[in-house]
Amino acid sequence: MALKIPNSQLLAAFPCLRAVTAEEWAEAQPTVRRFPAKTAILQREEAALFGMFLLSGSARINRIDEEGRESVMGILAPGQVCALLVLSGLSGRDYPGTIRAESEVEALFVAKRSFLGWLQIHDEIRTAVFGGLLDGMLRIGEQAGEQRSEPLDARLAKALLRVASENGPMLRVTHQELANEIGSVREVVSRALRRYRGQGLIETGRGWVRIVRRDGLEALLCD
Repeated sequence: MALKIPNSQLLAAFPCLRAVTAEEWAEAQPTVRRFPAKTAILQREEAALFGMFLLSGSARINRIDEEGRESVMGILAPGQVCALLVLSGLSGRDYPGTIRAESEVEALFVAKRSFLGWLQIHDEIRTAVFGGLLDGMLRIGEQAGEQRSEPLDARLAKALLRVASENGPMLRVTHQELANEIGSVREVVSRALRRYRGQGLIETGRGWVRIVRRDGLEALLCD
């Protein structure tokens, strides 16, 4: 969906974009795109061409290392911009990851040149985006601390409950994706999920988990 001027949904998520002039919007060639859950929103090829602002839904930021392994860097919520996208663009380096939709999402795409230019020209946008990046870095530090101190059961239950809050009790998620998110390995997560299933907390199948007893998972957060 092409945009000639910012709409109310966009400005509700990113009030800082009020600073962009009509001429700058025209140069940016903005479009809003919708993505179903579990699909790629942004990869290296798109990141070379566009900047992205998440308007609705939630998305997972994955970093891909030189050997092709993925690790979860964070969760992107409406009103946030991916830190890797900003920093790779400003440094002139390739985007080192991928962004995938966790739920159905809407995102605004603008030309990369405009995206980077707005960060340098408009104080409101620079303050909002870099303030969000700082918050994201602090969250990553907190999550790393939690992963060192929290038992695996608590981390896994928290991940399941978080995804369920976005998508309902039926989760389209693999054991590997859960392992990436909580900083574990697939085999350990699979054993834990089998234990939860034996306790009647969840049902599982290939590529899905259904929460049967949310209260039972919540109890694991307190153990």
